[in-house]
Amino acid sequence: VQLVESGGGLVQAGGSLRLSCAASGRTFSSYTMGWFRQAPGKEREFVAAIDYNGVSTLYQDSVKGRFTVSRDNAEKMVYLQMNSLKPEDTATYYCARTRRRTTSSIVGVYDMWGQGTQVTVSS
Repeated sequence: VQLVESGGGLVQAGGSLRLSCAASGRTFSSYTMGWFRQAPGKEREFVAAIDYNGVSTLYQDSVKGRFTVSRDNAEKMVYLQMNSLKPEDTATYYCARTRRRTTSSIVGVYDMWGQGTQVTVSS
């Protein structure tokens, strides 16, 4: 199984981006998926997660109301719609999977990661 992110780029504050994560493999619909981000010199932090069937979501407080996570199990895709972007959202964004059936914000429970996509928000 591989995870490949796309959709990052440079955007002005207040703008929007939609990140995509394409998964390979036959068991994608069994996994809870998460989005994380890491800024230079900082630890990787949780952004959002969606459970295996797309019913339950979880967000970091700082992105609630601005970011929306979704998935399409038929297409093996996970998305992160990011609106009202702020300079502090600048980071490399990663998607990841966990075998847990419920959402989690803990980095250590995710066992596979994509290579990341850069998001830069200018002020």
